[in-house]
Amino acid sequence: MKYSPDELRRSGPLKPTSESIDVICYSYCEDLDITQFSEIYIWDLDKTYLDTKIDSLKGLLSTVFEKSLTKKNIPGASGLLKSISRYRKKHFEEDVFPLFFVSASPPQMESKIYEKFQLDGIAPLMMFYKDNLKNLVPSKFLFLKKQIGYKLQALLQLRVQLDNEVKMICFGDDSESDATVYSLFSDICSRRMTQQALIKLLDRFGVTNSQIDEIIRLQGLTPVQDPIDKIYINLATDTDPQYYIKYGRRCMATYDSFQIALDLVQDQRLSLEELGHIIAELKVKFGFTPYMLAKSFEDLVKRRILGLASYEMILHYLIEQKIVSQSWKCQVQPLREKRVENGKVYELEGIFEPWVQTDIDYLNEY
Repeated sequence: MKYSPDELRRSGPLKPTSESIDVICYSYCEDLDITQFSEIYIWDLDKTYLDTKIDSLKGLLSTVFEKSLTKKNIPGASGLLKSISRYRKKHFEEDVFPLFFVSASPPQMESKIYEKFQLDGIAPLMMFYKDNLKNLVPSKFLFLKKQIGYKLQALLQLRVQLDNEVKMICFGDDSESDATVYSLFSDICSRRMTQQALIKLLDRFGVTNSQIDEIIRLQGLTPVQDPIDKIYINLATDTDPQYYIKYGRRCMATYDSFQIALDLVQDQRLSLEELGHIIAELKVKFGFTPYMLAKSFEDLVKRRILGLASYEMILHYLIEQKIVSQSWKCQVQPLREKRVENGKVYELEGIFEPWVQTDIDYLNEY
């Protein structure tokens, strides 16, 4: 069955379709075969799409009672999602944008978040929530912040419903261990560690025994395949982007939605036309100046993320859009692309960390 985004929104919130220890999933596409998608987009909600504070008792209660109209977006996040959706509809002839949200927000917020998506013109296919209000007792306050066990369950629940060769483009932030979650999920699906080593690691992260049992059960239902193609981490708490080198180069720290859009253009997941829409929204709605946009552009070159071909193409466009002048020069010479597969840039010339780090030191910070 084919849907348009409007039809998906008109279907209205449904009762939870699956419920485990602390994962509740709402589906807005009951009759849609999601195995048809070869590539899907997974988005965290808090500090990645919405500017919320749910990692404290006060913040969680404030967010629960906040009205849909007053919920604030991360600058450019809504426009970025709509741009990706338009691009995929035009170039891949998709009737439905394969968008899924995994949130640590409680399911009691579903109706307000659903209403917020309607106001923004966003139509996710599924939404995962953490049953967190049960932790609002003194003996369980610590579990308000523990997201790894919950998010791994949610991602694995989604994975078992998808195509065996699906690729996931994942979005998170630096406040909820999202880089660890997505990378560990990749390791679990790929069987990069023994079950004994995985259980020991999960225990060190404070994952409960019942959560571990469910994660191991779901792992047994997934194909041996790495579904993660790219991870974007919004630096909501000003973490040093160099920290994310430990996860491999597919994990990209970003300062704003513009940097995500630039990288998506490089990987042919977004067009220059859509980049222009994102620039316009950032300037008009969020006060981004040409200087701020040029600084973000240059930062990706300095961090060796944008290759030479993409740099030259985007620079020409930014000159046309009067973001930078004809005489503007980047302080660092961009490197040529070395490995490009199906239009996706995986390696630049020079010596770098691996694209996928297969032996991540999860427990030690450096």
